[in-house]
Amino acid sequence: MLNLISFSSSASGALGQLSLLGALLFSVAGLLLALLGGARRDPRVTEAARRATWAVFALVSLGTLVLLAALLRDDFTVRFVAEHSMRASPTWVKVTGLWGALEGSILLWAWLLAGYAFILSVTLRRDALRPWALAAMFASLVFFVGVCATVASPFTPVATLVADGRGPNPALQNHWMMAVHPVLLYLGFVGLSVPFAYAVAALVTGRLSDHWVVVTRRWTLVAWAFLTAAIVAGGWWSYETLGWGGYWAWDPVENASFIPWLLTTAFLHSIQIQERRGLMRSWNVWLIVLAYASTVLGTFLNRSGIVQSVHAFAGGPVGPVFLGFLAFLLLAGTLLAAWRAPHLRDDNDPPAALSREGAFLAGNWLFVVFAVMVLVGTLFPTIVEAVQGRRDASVGPAFYNAFAIPLGLGLLLLMGVGPLLPWRRADGQGLWRALRPLLIAGAGAALLALALGVRHPGVLATVALSAYNLLGLGLLTARAARQAGGLGRTLRAQPRRYGAYLSHAGLIVLALGLAFSGTYRRDAQVTLNLNRPAHLLNEDLTLTDLDTVTRPDGKSVVARVLIDGRPFGARLNTYIQGGDTPFPSPAVRYGLTGDTYLVLTNVDVQKGQWASVRLIESPLVSWIWWGTLLVCVGAAFTLVSPRRAAQAAPVRLAPATD
Repeated sequence: MLNLISFSSSASGALGQLSLLGALLFSVAGLLLALLGGARRDPRVTEAARRATWAVFALVSLGTLVLLAALLRDDFTVRFVAEHSMRASPTWVKVTGLWGALEGSILLWAWLLAGYAFILSVTLRRDALRPWALAAMFASLVFFVGVCATVASPFTPVATLVADGRGPNPALQNHWMMAVHPVLLYLGFVGLSVPFAYAVAALVTGRLSDHWVVVTRRWTLVAWAFLTAAIVAGGWWSYETLGWGGYWAWDPVENASFIPWLLTTAFLHSIQIQERRGLMRSWNVWLIVLAYASTVLGTFLNRSGIVQSVHAFAGGPVGPVFLGFLAFLLLAGTLLAAWRAPHLRDDNDPPAALSREGAFLAGNWLFVVFAVMVLVGTLFPTIVEAVQGRRDASVGPAFYNAFAIPLGLGLLLLMGVGPLLPWRRADGQGLWRALRPLLIAGAGAALLALALGVRHPGVLATVALSAYNLLGLGLLTARAARQAGGLGRTLRAQPRRYGAYLSHAGLIVLALGLAFSGTYRRDAQVTLNLNRPAHLLNEDLTLTDLDTVTRPDGKSVVARVLIDGRPFGARLNTYIQGGDTPFPSPAVRYGLTGDTYLVLTNVDVQKGQWASVRLIESPLVSWIWWGTLLVCVGAAFTLVSPRRAAQAAPVRLAPATD
């Protein structure tokens, strides 16, 4: 129901609610002005709509600052603060409380969406797409700001004033990554609203040539990079916090972030085919519509309470509202695509199988099948519950791994050969010339891994395809450097190409980390007596001390353990708001070849004479984090303008002057 303003009980709530209501009014006005400007082709009306984005961004920013100030000042007249913060919480936890619960997280989404709309309004070209792109952005703003101002307002005043709040979810304050992961995720999710808006504008105007995909490529890359970093940051949080030694569990909310990543990755590849050959126009429209819709689906799953997940918020009134918005996006996209179907026909014949376009098309099919299978596994328990009325159905990792591994290997195969194939068509001899050195490198790497003791077929295939890909990237780089007259010159002239190569290299590193850590992980448990060594997983463990540390927001029991002479300090944290429920804080020693991971599972609190621990050794886990860094750096490098890069060279090479 609508959250009305109560000036008498909460001044912060009143100011915040007024700012959201004002932002909603400007969003509705901006939507109407943009539609009118597009229909009449009136630049003055469109300009008024453009300026309305500034007001929306300013007002939502004000509301966000008001809520942040209320959290930092312990203003318990605001119900959101009273329910999700407390005086004893550290400052950084109070800040993360902004997105640590349902209402605040939607406000953060609305603020980022308003920020993207503001940046778009400043950079948008004066062309036929302009009013309709603004209208699509305003449609999203009306929804998200409207949800914040009505059914999920974070500014509802408390019914009864309290001396202290309930505090945040302890699991969300057990690691600093919660200050990073959600923001990155929302930046990725919300960033897809811009290419979606351009796709809608292209469909409405019928201008479905290369222009809209060229303009949206950078926006999509930025969103994709944020989404990539967010997914892996979430895995790092899970690895460092939950005490199970893993980073990905095919959890429904994890899957909900992975689906748009798969669809966006496919989009980034297929727009190259439209730019170069005028093909895959309908693919590109559908991919970006579905990618943006899947972010709304993920938000619905996370906030509706219909899935069980460590990442999900408690169920609330927003589930049906998000489901309705998802239906609206899909229906609008379908109707627009059907209306403009004649304009979505390709300029040329379908791509030949043995061509670069054919490899890209095959890769896109693998990405889409991957996304559909993840969606099926995610929604299956919910469908069973809806049909049979029981909530005992589940889909485990075995189901996902059964298709994820072969599809992932297929993508690695195409990633290596695709860029080496010519456009239009390759003959048999050309294909063999491209593949022969790659196959030799892959076979050699697999034989070397076999000699070193690797026996798992999936890992051997990953090693082979990694070598195959790395050699392919090396050959492409060498060929381009030879044609340009030097590596430095071609790097400056084509940063987009080499950024993509670097991202692909990062994905190879990441794939090796996933394969080895998921297959050759070792896990064992033991109870250690004080100062009495024990042998576990070929390591000598000695419990040297048990200590209890009091914190303002709770207590920590610290077990100090020597593992082959190296000190580890694993913790069990308890929080005031969590009672006696312990939250593990593992001790992790990162290494290039593998990690040593120690979890404290039980402890002799009274006498301090023993502690039960879990020791996990996982090879190449750190390659996942470093590979992701390479992927994101590569994505950033593709955004560099070739002209700027070329102009920067003389400055660096100029002789010094006195």
